[in-house]
Amino acid sequence: MRVKVPFFGREGRGTRHALLGRHFVLGILPAALFLCQSPASAEVAVPEKARAMSGVELYMIFQGKTWTWESGAGGMESEDRAFRAWVQSPTGQSWAEGRWSVNDRGQLCLSAVWHSQGAAAPDKTCFSHRTLDGTIYQKREPSGEWYVFRHAKAQAGDEFNRLVSEDLVASKLAAVKERLERQVKETKNSVRRHAGTNAVGGVQ
Repeated sequence: MRVKVPFFGREGRGTRHALLGRHFVLGILPAALFLCQSPASAEVAVPEKARAMSGVELYMIFQGKTWTWESGAGGMESEDRAFRAWVQSPTGQSWAEGRWSVNDRGQLCLSAVWHSQGAAAPDKTCFSHRTLDGTIYQKREPSGEWYVFRHAKAQAGDEFNRLVSEDLVASKLAAVKERLERQVKETKNSVRRHAGTNAVGGVQ
């Protein structure tokens, strides 16, 4: 499967370009258009007998894991249920900090403030999960399509396989923050220099 970012993107099959089909100003969303993209397979029909997963079941799956994407990664830490992520998009880099939560309605929710150069915006995205006979189905709320998150007999293309125990966020997040902060400073300095030139008779 090709995964891109659960926070910002256009509506599509399953979690394709998940999170945010809304147009967002400040240019933050384009940089975060990549959280979760659905599998290439067609939408599946969830069996009527499938039940919503419990909060405990979901916690055991996601806690302490990094969800890897084609252009970034999001970490769901056990301590304080902190959620941190970074994304590299065609328009630049973004990073996020917030919290993740689960409930007995079968939902995993990611709430965070996303930052890009000189701008920040909050967003929340939830994923529903149902299970039957060892197979787990997932979809992005409210309008995503169901697909198999994990087959009863594991398959190489299962999205579940993108959850890893290794922390792939901390070091990269620090680097992204530093780079964006430096870019903001350079932009502000450039504006000040330009304003100073105009004040002493430069071209307006």
